Amino acid sequence: MYDLGLARFTPRHWRRFVALLCAVPALALAQPQPYPNKPIRLILPFAAGGGADNNARTMTEQLSQRLGQPIIIDYKPGAGGTLGANIVANAAPDGYTLLYATPGQQMTNPHLMDKMPYDPFKSFSSVSQVIQGSNVLVVNKNLPVNSVAELIALAKAKPDTINFASSGIGSSSHLAGELFKSMAQIEIVHVPYKGSGAAINELLGGSVQMAIDTVSVYLQHIKANNLKALAISTLERNPALPELPLIADTLPGFDAAPVNYVTAPAGTPRAIIERLNREINIVLEMPAVREQYEKNGATAKGSTPEAMDALIVSESAKWKKIIDQSKATAN
Repeated sequence: MYDLGLARFTPRHWRRFVALLCAVPALALAQPQPYPNKPIRLILPFAAGGGADNNARTMTEQLSQRLGQPIIIDYKPGAGGTLGANIVANAAPDGYTLLYATPGQQMTNPHLMDKMPYDPFKSFSSVSQVIQGSNVLVVNKNLPVNSVAELIALAKAKPDTINFASSGIGSSSHLAGELFKSMAQIEIVHVPYKGSGAAINELLGGSVQMAIDTVSVYLQHIKANNLKALAISTLERNPALPELPLIADTLPGFDAAPVNYVTAPAGTPRAIIERLNREINIVLEMPAVREQYEKNGATAKGSTPEAMDALIVSESAKWKKIIDQSKATAN
């Protein structure tokens, strides 16, 4: 028999030994757990059911499986998306509160509003682009034009007689119309509505004659021949409407492509940003995800955090020029 020396243990030795054994699980629990180890809150700064909501859900269904944790979409509409963005800007930078963003929160609202509740560049840490959106130029079916060139010619022949609808001041549809007006050097009248639904109804009825808005918004009306689609707003043809030319074919360089992306509070650890970026980009390469986005008229498009930062800066400068020219304001 081996002598383990246990006989020499006094009661005090035993108490210390038992206390040490009890401390081992506590020490293990005190070690940092791999990210993520609890549900992630994804702030969507708009109401449920819109295009951004559909796009976010397409991504999160697969992303939550990759991360092994639920991703809870939390709708915080208001102030053109700045209300929800401000929640994220002030959240703990731990990777558990993220923002599903559109151009307004960092690229356009800062030029439309006198005062922002956060710094559009310093309050966030970019994670990744998610989609490249696409707008389509549509006109009332009774308007006597069948191409972008004919529309521009009509607008020049009859200044201020063509009204273009948008889903609201500062929206992507508003700014796309202002960009078109500027590059075509025409005088058309902006008519803002409270959402795309109201704009569609007025366009169908003929109160306004044209709009440049998200493909998914107008796709069913184009397919039903209730509206005439003239061209796509991006630099590449759209898979949902492959037969349509580009506005850029007539106005070289025209590009009004609303992006969706994910960003986090400034100061979020680089390791967390890199994990999220890696998993999002894997999800965006999945055939089922890409197909779903294409059905909605968008293109799955990931990026590095640095590329997303650069896009925010370049798009902000681009839209500032257009906003200043149009004197648009959201105050």
